[in-house]
Amino acid sequence: QVQLVESGGGLVQAGGSLRLSCAASEQTFSNYVMGWFRQAPGKEREFVAATTWSGSSAAYSDSVKGRFTISRDNARNTVYLQMNNLKPEDTAVYYCAAKFRPGSAASDSSYSYWGQGTQVTVSS
Repeated sequence: QVQLVESGGGLVQAGGSLRLSCAASEQTFSNYVMGWFRQAPGKEREFVAATTWSGSSAAYSDSVKGRFTISRDNARNTVYLQMNNLKPEDTAVYYCAAKFRPGSAASDSSYSYWGQGTQVTVSS
């Protein structure tokens, strides 16, 4: 069982930056594709970004491409989401997730383990 704990959320003005972290309990963390998803009030959970086990490849949703960067430090069992030029529409609860099954990294059904989420609020 992999436990994931997110941190780094908060309140920021539009145009500002935040860095989310997700610490994993599992020593085999490096075996997993790691993803970030978000869910705004009244909306479905949506894909934000994902990175391969090595961190050499990443994918982003169109809405965050060029503003957000996903990275990972396997030695620290941690994945990060650097969010720059934040917009009010980025306001959501952000979740990290770990995937080891086949399937699209952009689909939440492909992920087996989830964190509890961290709130990001962007004011205009």
